[in-house]
Amino acid sequence: MPARFKMSKKGVGQLLKSRMIQADMLHRAEKIEDAAIAIAPVYAGPWKSTPGHYKESFKVTTTNRGGRRKDRATATVTNTAYYARWVEYGTEKVTAHHVMLRAAQAGGD
Repeated sequence: MPARFKMSKKGVGQLLKSRMIQADMLHRAEKIEDAAIAIAPVYAGPWKSTPGHYKESFKVTTTNRGGRRKDRATATVTNTAYYARWVEYGTEKVTAHHVMLRAAQAGGD
């Protein structure tokens, strides 16, 4: 007789919000953060600035109320530098570096 399986939607929901899944999401986000820090550019131009500020501004947050329906554990990597979007996507004068994109591709195993 073949094995039978009956899925419990409540059980799957509990699993998606569990500390185990949240810890795994945090671990993956920390790997992405490490990859982003490793490839982040450091400004060395003529204008007055704080070299390394972008590199030091990565932050990881985690919650068990994430996702579109707020029903699962998630972790997020962000950069709090006000100019982070310009580093990521570029401007008409600065080429895009795609730091977060490349870090997510490389570090999220």
